Amino acid sequence: MMQITECRILENKRIGPDYFKFKIVAPFIAEIAKPGQFVHLRCSDSSEVLLRRPFSIHRGYRNYVEILYKVVGKGTYLLSKKRKGDVLDMLGPLGNGFEIPSDLRAAILVAGGMGVAPLLMLAHKIKAENHKIKVVVLIGAKTKKELLCTQEFKEAGCAVEISTDDGSKGFRGSVSGLLVQFLRKGEDARSPLPSPEQMIYACGPEEMLKKVSEIARRYNIPAQVSLEEDMPCGIGACFGCTVRTIHGYKLVCKDGPVFDANEIIWE
Repeated sequence: MMQITECRILENKRIGPDYFKFKIVAPFIAEIAKPGQFVHLRCSDSSEVLLRRPFSIHRGYRNYVEILYKVVGKGTYLLSKKRKGDVLDMLGPLGNGFEIPSDLRAAILVAGGMGVAPLLMLAHKIKAENHKIKVVVLIGAKTKKELLCTQEFKEAGCAVEISTDDGSKGFRGSVSGLLVQFLRKGEDARSPLPSPEQMIYACGPEEMLKKVSEIARRYNIPAQVSLEEDMPCGIGACFGCTVRTIHGYKLVCKDGPVFDANEIIWE
């Protein structure tokens, strides 16, 4: 179920270079949204930006949601200028989110850059369902200045490991490389969990997701990936976000954005 709502901004806070976090009053969305779902925001009332922009739901509270975003173009630039009390036209929640198996014992969350956006809500949901589930979060960024949400994941009860492309903090290299290192540690300790009892959840650039999917398959660990795509309509009407799968072409906005990693045919 989705709804178009006029939502009031509680806060629009800069949290890093070009990174912002919205708090938006949206009781309907906050109540029913699942981790991995997204909303479609109208960035301007004028004709400057005609199409809505998709944003992952970062957190859901009793009567408001948080949206994490980066200024990358005209639409997000206009959003960054919004102030407390301004009203946004929001459509959501949309898409299909992450699934949490009932027998889950350990979750590995892999985030590349803005890929942290839907994974924080997922981490909280996993811990809320069973606080004994071990959640490890691997966060990758180009440099330490672009690392996001490390403290928030720790406060959620997760173990956090970091990678940066330039080595300015944590593992030097890609977050997929950090994932391999992490899984090798498990092999060395001779304590890998049985396949159905652990899950890899990933969100980030397509090339990163492709590598994470290959690694998950190599280690026989099921994985779910949240795809990042342009979604002009958000409801499956325009066919502007097709992805090739083993079951034919699907729509990221309607059938996803979360898919079983083995379902995607990576180009």
